[in-house]
Amino acid sequence: MAQVNAVGRRKTSTARVYLQSGTGEIVVNGLPIEQYFDSQAHIILARLPFGTTETTGQYDVKVTVRGGGKSGQAGAVQLGIARALNEVNRELFRPALKKAGLLRRDSRMVERKKYGQPIARKNFQFSKR
Repeated sequence: MAQVNAVGRRKTSTARVYLQSGTGEIVVNGLPIEQYFDSQAHIILARLPFGTTETTGQYDVKVTVRGGGKSGQAGAVQLGIARALNEVNRELFRPALKKAGLLRRDSRMVERKKYGQPIARKNFQFSKR
């Protein structure tokens, strides 16, 4: 199988994913995934597409991720891997990925802070007198 490329985004993070058949090694920004993501939850989140399609250990993944924090980066890696698997075999993998909701970008972003307020929605205490 030739190399497949895909892009995943979450919050302000962008992940470029390169997928090819191999032994199941996942490298993020030059480090193994266990070293890059300090939380086990982030590692599980990033590997979820392989578990959904039952292809754990069949593909090597090289990821370049930029922007945001670790949570957003893990979500971006997850979407990128799901899109790459979808490109590999649409008929076989697409129904499982779609049912699990892994092909849809999570568009939630941080709401901006407004002037005259301490944070996005909280207001300063109102004093009538």
